[in-house]
This record gives sequence, structure tokens and C-alpha cells, in this order.
Amino acid sequence: MNIPLDAKQVLIKLLKGNEQFVNGKYEAKNITIETLKQLANHQNPHACVLSCSDSRVVPELIFEAGIGELFVVRVAGITVGPNVLESIEYAVKKLHVPLLILLGHDNCGVMEYAQDCYPEISENFQSILKCVYPAVEKDKTALDSEDKLAKQHTLWVEEFLLNHSKIIKNAVDDKKLYIAKCHLSHLTGRISLLNSDFDRIEINDI
Repeated sequence: MNIPLDAKQVLIKLLKGNEQFVNGKYEAKNITIETLKQLANHQNPHACVLSCSDSRVVPELIFEAGIGELFVVRVAGITVGPNVLESIEYAVKKLHVPLLILLGHDNCGVMEYAQDCYPEISENFQSILKCVYPAVEKDKTALDSEDKLAKQHTLWVEEFLLNHSKIIKNAVDDKKLYIAKCHLSHLTGRISLLNSDFDRIEINDI
């Protein structure tokens, strides 16, 4: 799949920001009260990010983005329920973001819990397990490690969104939206891209 130019430009910008973060050269702008005042009556984010609620995963910092640049939806394990789905749909339909980032990460507590419980549905956290288990059913080797399961789940989330949201599916089909599946390493701080459908953004671009 070719990446629409506007989505590619935003993704390259965010990956460059991640490199700045990794290299300790954090230079984020638009983080002052003046920026907030300018955006008091409107917003025009460059991308939507579905991120885990994990306290170590902070998209604005990891991508070196300021106020108003990212529309962030955070939920444990990037599990998708009705409110999460509709929040993403809002970003796509009303805010016209060209890029949706699905951001999984290492050492995810949700993935660890799913590994421990599978194939049972525990008394607690039922909706979370029901969202993660389909990724296991698709590839049982995902249970080999938390990180492998997290990556497999991120890929499954894309499938879920495309199968359950006409808004998202139509935007992708019309090349108005690109979905980037990403994974964060806590040890390096670096964002990696999952699967080869990324259309080979060259390292020189980043």
C-alpha cells in the first residue's frame, strides 16, 4: 500500500521527533501557555495516536510533539471498545487527521495478564481479555513473549478497526487516512514500524 503524501510527511516528522528524543536532543516547541491560548477555540492535530495507558508511554514526549499536534486516545493495552472506536472515528471524520498510529510497547501488563489467563476469561478485566485473545487465536506463537503478543495485538487492532468502522475503512480506501502500526522499546525509546506494508520509508527520509 502506498502511503498518501500528507500522512507520510506527518509520520516522517514524528519519527524524526522520536530520534531527537532517543538522542537526548529534545527540542519540542508549542508547549507553552501561549500555544494553548492560540488553540482555545479550535484544534487541528496532525495525527491520531491510539496508545496504551501505561505511565511510561507518553506519545507527546516520545514523538517530540507539542500542544495541539496529536489527538491521543489512551487505553490499557490499546484494547478497543465502543468509546475508543468512536474517539478514533471523531479524529478521522471531524478532525480529518491523515495518520492514525497504533502504538504498542514492551513489557505491557495487559499482555502479561493475557498470557497468564489464556484461554480462560477471568472475573476481572473481561473486556480487555476478550480484545487481546483474538490476536492469540490468529497466531498461538504470540504467547511466546509479552512483546510478541503486543505486536501481534497491534496488527489485530488494525483489522478490527477496518472491519468495525465504515468511517475508518472508507478513509483508508479513499487514501485520506494511513494506519501505521508502531511499537515502543522501553530500553531504547525508539519507535519501530511493524510489517512491510509501510511502503519502505527510506532512512534518509528520517
